[in-house]
Amino acid sequence: DGAAWHQAHLTKKFNNLSIIKFPLYSPELNPIEQVWQWLRQNELANRCFSGYENIVDECSRAWNVFISDTARVIKICSRDWIKVGS
Repeated sequence: DGAAWHQAHLTKKFNNLSIIKFPLYSPELNPIEQVWQWLRQNELANRCFSGYENIVDECSRAWNVFISDTARVIKICSRDWIKVGS
C-alpha cells in the first residue's frame, strides 16, 4: 500500500526474504487479510469486550486457535503464485 512503515528497506538485512510488491488497494492479494477475515468470522465475531486487556487476551487466544492447525494456516496463507521454500 506504500505506507512508510511497509517499506522494503527494513528487510535488507534478511538474506532469505523476498519482497513481493502488491498493487495499491489490493487486500485480496495479501495473505494476512485472509487471516484477519478468518479471525473475525470464526473467533472474534459478535463479541463484546470488557476492555483493552480483554481484547488483547481474546485476540491472542484467537491467534493461538488459528495457528494450532498447520493445514489451515497453509491453506489460508499460501498462494499458487508465491514460491515458498528454496
